[in-house]
Amino acid sequence: MSAPAAVPRRGPLHGLVVLDITRVVAGPYCSMILADLGARVIKVEHPEDPDYVRGFPPLVGEGDARFSAFFAQYNRHKEGITLNLKHEEGRSLLKRLVARADVLVENFRPGTMQRFGVGYEALREVNPRLVYAAISGFGQTGPNALKPGFDNSGQATGGLWSMNGFPDRPPVRVGTIVGDVSATLFAAIGVLAALREAERTGQGQMVDVSQQDSVLALTENAVVKYTVDGEIAAPLGNDHPFVRPYGQFPCRDGHVFFGGYNDKLWALSCRKFGTPELVADPEIDTMAKRFDPQVYARRVAPVVEGWFRDRSKAELEALAGDDIPLCAVKNIREVVEDPHIAARDMIVDVEYPEGRIGMFGTPIKLSRTQADARGRAPRLGEHNAGVYAELLGLGADELQRLRSLGAV
Repeated sequence: MSAPAAVPRRGPLHGLVVLDITRVVAGPYCSMILADLGARVIKVEHPEDPDYVRGFPPLVGEGDARFSAFFAQYNRHKEGITLNLKHEEGRSLLKRLVARADVLVENFRPGTMQRFGVGYEALREVNPRLVYAAISGFGQTGPNALKPGFDNSGQATGGLWSMNGFPDRPPVRVGTIVGDVSATLFAAIGVLAALREAERTGQGQMVDVSQQDSVLALTENAVVKYTVDGEIAAPLGNDHPFVRPYGQFPCRDGHVFFGGYNDKLWALSCRKFGTPELVADPEIDTMAKRFDPQVYARRVAPVVEGWFRDRSKAELEALAGDDIPLCAVKNIREVVEDPHIAARDMIVDVEYPEGRIGMFGTPIKLSRTQADARGRAPRLGEHNAGVYAELLGLGADELQRLRSLGAV
C-alpha cells in the first residue's frame, strides 16, 4: 500500500513546496538542501525509468529489497511520486502540481522540458510565482548549451582539472564530484534569492546554473592571474601559488597540513618546535624570502620536515594546539569517527527496514530554526496516493486509471 503524504516538518523553509524532477546528484542534492531546511520536496520520477542512482552502491539489505545508501543520502526527507512526462495526462498532472508549488528543480539537458511542453515559459503561465531552477552542464544559453554534461565535463571545461595534480605529471581530476556539488550549491542560493524576489513582486523566474560556470567560480586566483599577468594556472601539487610553507608534510604515521607562512606564525612555529634561532635568520626571516622557490627548497622545507618527521599526527596537533594552523590529513574513517564531527552533528544515522545508513549531515547551522538532516528517502512512487489526493484531489480509482494508462 502506498504511504500517505509525509507529515510537514518545521524549519526556516516550512510551507515551501518543491517539485524535484531531477536525477543523480546535482539536482537531487539541491532539493535535498531545501528539504533539510524544512521545505516539502516531492520527488517526481518516471514510473519505468526512475532515477538510476537507486542502483548505485553501497547497498543495504538483501535481494530485491536492497536499497541504495547513495540514493538515500541525496534524497532524504522527500516524498516520492511517479509521473510520465511523455504521456499527455502525465504532463497535465505536472501542470496541476506546478499550480500548487513554489519551486521546480530539473536537471535535464536544455530543451528537454520544452519538448514535453512543460518548460519554464509554459509553466509560468500556470504559476507566475514559480521559481524554476534548471541545472545543466553548460547552461540554458550559449553555443555549447546542448552538449551533454557530467561532473567531469564541468571539471574539464571550467579549468579546474587543468590546475589539479603535480607539476611533472598530467593534470588530475579532483577526487570528488565537485562539478555536481558546486552547481548544487549555486542553484540552492539562486533559488532562495529568486524566492525572495517572488515574495516582493509576485513574479517568479528561471534560475539557470551550469556545471561549467560553477566550476570556473571555484578556481580562486586563476582568472585574475591570467587577465592581469597573462599567467596560465598549472598543477602545483600540494604547493600554494603565493605562500610557503603552506601544504602537506609527512609525519610518523601519515601526513599533516601546516600553514605557518606569515611572519607571526613562522616565529611561533619556530619556538614551539625548538628552533627559535631561525626566527632571526637573515635568509628566511620574512615571508617574501621564505616564498622564494630556491630558498624554500634549500632552507625552509628541510626544517619543517624535520619538525614533523618523528612525531605522530596526534602529537603534532597537540603541540600546535589552537595557535598554529596544523591538522592531520584524515581518511574518511578518521573523519567519520572524529569527536568534533560528532559534536557538529555531521554524521547522522537514518534507520531503514533494510538497515541503518550513516550519512553526512548538514553544514548549515541555524541558531533558531534548525535544519534537520535525519530523514528517509522515498521508495519509487511511495507517496503517490497521499500527494495526488492531498494536492490534486485524486481518488484511488482515478489514480488506478492513470496508472493503467502509464501516466503515473
